Amino acid sequence: MKKTKPISAEEFDRKFDEGESVMEYFDQNNPLRPNKMQRLTLDLPGWTVTALDKEALRIGITRQSLIKTLIDAGLRSAGHSNAP
Repeated sequence: MKKTKPISAEEFDRKFDEGESVMEYFDQNNPLRPNKMQRLTLDLPGWTVTALDKEALRIGITRQSLIKTLIDAGLRSAGHSNAP
């Protein structure tokens, strides 16, 4: 594993904001992907899809975004969220 240079968050932000390269601070051979997306297939009754579409249209988001939002809200209310 390649060693990356240590740097403070403030110094990193300053370099980035000023357009300097910050690539030396990343291990490009072993990238971390927290919260990697996983595909899920879900079968729902037609009336549920229709209701989802109506609500998504009403609030101006996609069906997929609405489903994610509803699942997240349900998990948070049940105390099962690992969200940051």
